[in-house]
Amino acid sequence: MSTVPVVRRWRDVTRGWDPAMLALAGLMAVMTVVSLGGLVLDDRLLGGQPIWAKPLKFSISIALYALTWAWLNSLITRAPRLTRWGSRIVMALLLLEMVAIVGQVVRGRASHFNNETLFDNWVFRIMGAAITGAWIVTLVLTVLISRSEVSDRASRAAVRLGPAISLYGMAVAYLMAVPTAEQVDRMQAGQRPSMIGAHAVGVPDGGPGLPLLGWSTTGGDLRIPHFIGLHALQALPLLAIALTALAVRWPVLRDELVRLRLVRIGGAAYFGLCLLVTWQALRGQPIVAPDAVTLVAFGLLVTATALAAAWAVRAGVPRHEPPQSGQPEQPEQSEQPQRERVAA
Repeated sequence: MSTVPVVRRWRDVTRGWDPAMLALAGLMAVMTVVSLGGLVLDDRLLGGQPIWAKPLKFSISIALYALTWAWLNSLITRAPRLTRWGSRIVMALLLLEMVAIVGQVVRGRASHFNNETLFDNWVFRIMGAAITGAWIVTLVLTVLISRSEVSDRASRAAVRLGPAISLYGMAVAYLMAVPTAEQVDRMQAGQRPSMIGAHAVGVPDGGPGLPLLGWSTTGGDLRIPHFIGLHALQALPLLAIALTALAVRWPVLRDELVRLRLVRIGGAAYFGLCLLVTWQALRGQPIVAPDAVTLVAFGLLVTATALAAAWAVRAGVPRHEPPQSGQPEQPEQSEQPQRERVAA
């Protein structure tokens, strides 16, 4: 099968999308392949995980981020020059982040939280500055998309809520850079801790974790709310697209107001889930072993979401108006022409 029609269709779909973000997504797709090769050919471990697992995860995440913003930027109707420059700045900053991560992998050293040497410490500082810059520019782009007009109200809500919640997910990363109690004690004692900050809460980094993801199965892990929050960027627009597609078979979803309400409810539920898993992680609780309090909170969130969604759908179901007082209900009239009714 020729790839020419596929490439042509891809160009048609992405016409008008942000070129800098598309280029970043393409580079990260290449880096994903390189990282997969590293997983196969390089058997080194770092922090209990394959050393190329971190570049793989970051490549996929940045590729999704860049591809989504390539599309979102095409919807921005204000400040095109600012949007264009914002995309280029984000591209440069995230490429710098990936260079630091891959460079440390090649050296066999940790990229995040590393304080073993002055060089390692500066690498992490540069990474922190790069991601802070990317967060600020993403905030600017989020404000611009929120002020842009999108024809469908449900889609408009999705492209506003998704980026806003993703900013929360990005910001959770700053909680990981806070020194742990043990690290603070060592610094107060005049010692130099090898790490400043951690992914895990209540247990050391590098312990038992979920395959590939590495999320701790013995303590809390702030990578979970970070991951879930980040991908609101894709989840909520996909929800709006799914509701539009389902409207073909479910007439109630053809009502724009119903779809709008469902997207808003979905956004509230998604943000509630982000807050819940953040709270769970900060209490040092593993994602695979929630306690009763966490389960009750999750159950309340699911119940509230289901009830709100049911209300939104039911409110959109058309009802027959009862006849007004003193006016008997009229039987349906035949559609026959007048001459046929007279002949009858």
